[in-house]
Parts: sequence; structure tokens; C-alpha cells
Amino acid sequence: MAPDNAVPSNDGARLGALLGRVAEGDREAFEHLYRSTSSKLMGVCVRLLSDRGEAEEVLQEVFVTVWHKARQFDASRASAITWLAMVARNKSIDRLRARPAAQRLAPIELADELPDHGPTPASSASAMQDGERLDACIEELEPRRRQLIRIAFYEGSTYEELSRRVGSPLGSIKSWIRRSLLQLRACLER
Repeated sequence: MAPDNAVPSNDGARLGALLGRVAEGDREAFEHLYRSTSSKLMGVCVRLLSDRGEAEEVLQEVFVTVWHKARQFDASRASAITWLAMVARNKSIDRLRARPAAQRLAPIELADELPDHGPTPASSASAMQDGERLDACIEELEPRRRQLIRIAFYEGSTYEELSRRVGSPLGSIKSWIRRSLLQLRACLER
């Protein structure tokens, strides 16, 4: 794994870097990529397939494809998450097309009965603003704590993993993260 100071602070750049490492066969990068994107890509699959079990199968196919085709990612053409979402979308559409015709065609009257669990435009805009506020508050943290928060929450690292990575005692790591979270809460409540 790259040293802590080599983890890009921008999430898009981080995902792009992870895809680059996956293209080189880095299994740890693949695991981080999976942890960072699987829930979002699962949402794409569920939205298109309307069947959670089938969406889980397609998600597995998506990550097999990503493992084999990560070299095809071109950051000049699309962001990493856009490329990954397109892979998920295409795999879901392939699955839909493979269904028997009777399953694909439903009476138009059923469309009114289908719930739309997706976010509303207002909630999407609100979530984007919340994300921007959180990013701004994270930037107010001192660099070391900012790095720890990003690794802990965006990569899913445990306190023990962080302790080993930065070479600091476990108690210090817990204390730094706790104080950082308190500082973030105060910033977000302003």
C-alpha cells in the first residue's frame, strides 16, 4: 500500500489512484475500491433490476469486470466513480436483456405502483451541500488528524490498522480521532 502521505485528499483522485493500482494487480487497492464504492454501485444495480438478490449477483460481476478491465479506465474521459457506475449500469442492462420477454414487459399501469426509493432532487441537493460542508470542516483539521479521519472513514481502517500505519500508540490514535470528531461536530453545527 502507498504511504499515508500518498493518499490523495480528493475522493475522485483517490478512486482513480485505486483503479490504477487495481490495473497493476494490487489486491489491497481492489479491497479499498470495493469498500469505497460497493454501496453506491449496489444502488445502481438495484435501481435498474428491482431485485436485491439479482442486484447482488450483478454487483459481483461488476467487480470481476473491474478487476479484469481496470486498465481501460481513462481519467481524461470520466471520473472513476462515473466509469464504475457505467460498468454497473451496463452489467445490469445486460442482465435485464437476458431475462425472458415475459419478465421484461410489464403493463404500463404497473408503473404508478412502483415505488421510487431514489432521492428526490431536493434531498440530493441537500446531501451535496452537506457533503461540501463536511469537506470544508475536514479541511479545518490539522493535516495529521485530517489524514487519520479520511483513512478511518473513507477507507474503513480500524484504530489498530491506523496505529500500525502511522506508528503511533493505539490510545493516541483513538484520542486524536475522538477530538477530531468533536471538532467536526462543532464545525457542522455552526
